[in-house]
Parts: sequence; structure tokens; C-alpha cells
Amino acid sequence: QVQLVESGGGLVQPGGSLRLSCAASGFTFSRYTMRWYRQAPGKERELVASIISTGGSTNYADSVKGRFTISRDNAKNMVYLQMNSLKPEDTAVYYCNRLPSPGPWGQGTQVTVSS
Repeated sequence: QVQLVESGGGLVQPGGSLRLSCAASGFTFSRYTMRWYRQAPGKERELVASIISTGGSTNYADSVKGRFTISRDNAKNMVYLQMNSLKPEDTAVYYCNRLPSPGPWGQGTQVTVSS
């Protein structure tokens, strides 16, 4: 079965950096677009970044463009989100999922940006 496990979150000061990881299993990872989402308290889940199956194309929400970088390692079934110049408004639980046919959501990883 599809399983997605996010890790790497934490507490960071504004302007800091974090690298999130997502370990995928239960499907042929290299055939799917992968996406990072986030959900802040009291808000709906939003798409942050996506990367196609080959890693050759990426897309970002305007709010993170130029600060976040999505990447993947198909040999390891991993997708990453490098987050730089973090802002308090980036505080959220971050999730990964696949496209098409999203799997069950993992537990996510909490990112808190605060001084």
C-alpha cells in the first residue's frame, strides 16, 4: 500500500533553512509526479511545490518561489524540499503526496518559524 513518511521539520528562526524529506513506498515512485503541500492552523491545505517523475520540471507556489527547492532521488524513492529564507508565514505542517491518484496522507512534519 502507498505509504508516505515526512521528516525534517523543526523550529527555526526567520531567515533560517530546513530540508524536508519524504520517504515513499508501496508504488513505483519513478512513475509519479510528487508534490509538497502545507497546512497552517485554521487554513486549508495548499500546494507548495511539485516535481515531475523524471525530475526535469518543477513548479512552485508564488509564496515560496525563489526560496524553496524541490528535488527527488528515484533510486531512493525520496523527495526533498529545501527551504531557505524561511518566514513566520511558512509555519505549517508539511506533507508530500503523489499525482495522480494521491495516496493516504502521512503524519506530516511540523515546521515552525519563530524568533
